[in-house]
Amino acid sequence: MCLRLHPAGGGPLGAREYAGVLALLGGITPAVQALPPDAALADVRGALRYFGCDARRLAAVIRVRALALYGVDAAVGVAGNPMLARAAAREAGPGGTLVLPEDPAAVRDFMADKPVTALDGVGPKAARTLCSYGLDSVGRVAAAPPAALRRILGARLGREVHERALGIDRTPVRPGAAARAVAERLFDRDELDPVRHRRALLSLTQELGAKLRTQEDGQVCRVLSLTVRCADRTTLTRTRTLAEPTAHSAALTATAYALYEGLGLQRARVRALSLRAEELVPAERAVRQLSFDPEDEKARRLEAVTDRVRTRFGQHVIALGTLAA
Repeated sequence: MCLRLHPAGGGPLGAREYAGVLALLGGITPAVQALPPDAALADVRGALRYFGCDARRLAAVIRVRALALYGVDAAVGVAGNPMLARAAAREAGPGGTLVLPEDPAAVRDFMADKPVTALDGVGPKAARTLCSYGLDSVGRVAAAPPAALRRILGARLGREVHERALGIDRTPVRPGAAARAVAERLFDRDELDPVRHRRALLSLTQELGAKLRTQEDGQVCRVLSLTVRCADRTTLTRTRTLAEPTAHSAALTATAYALYEGLGLQRARVRALSLRAEELVPAERAVRQLSFDPEDEKARRLEAVTDRVRTRFGQHVIALGTLAA
């Protein structure tokens, strides 16, 4: 079940209301994944058996409770996996509930006319590649030979995109994915210089990495999001899933730079930059690929020493030479 939340009176969804609805869902099922800033996923298979009702009735109960307790209404999508539930919630409309049948043919009909970007894992670059081959809709991707998709997109992504075009999504609902850390820089004036943009990003990744590493139990993030607020008040956001969960500042910096380059800002007047580390998990539960690069190990040891110095003497007693200049 996917819920897209919005206040009944209009306007943006507040943090208190969002947290309240997440807690409400947590009382129904323990498998709740937040999708900030205004959506949530819930695996309700066990709840349906426990409450002895169907998905449409359970969705109605949740909507009534959210509206009564927090003044929040929801568009609800119900389907057999997270990708289809999100697609159904987008189609449901405010205050509506759309339940997709489990029949594979009905699912393919529902997805057929949607653009390829409706498939998880298909970003702008992959979409442009697929469209250049005439595969501009989910239905055409589903009808394409799997071998052709593997040649176009690569073995892993090609296989996953073909499965998702057929309505198959193996991604589980990840409880606790709402946890995140945020760092933001507001420029004194609208900034045109890309060098200053990158310097601000370097400062943000250093701050974010230290914040994750020095938490009580140590955290690593699976996802990094960059938000750019421009002078004309437009907001651009790009998100990337990391190759492995990390709090290593160098890895965060490389990802932040890649997200920034992907925006193609050129001479954009930037007012503020912010980075969000999302889907946090304890560092002890993360798996890190061993490296034979001595410089990488040296950088990680130096980070640990720097974190201890900052914890004892303050955040600004030590900094990268690039940022101190």
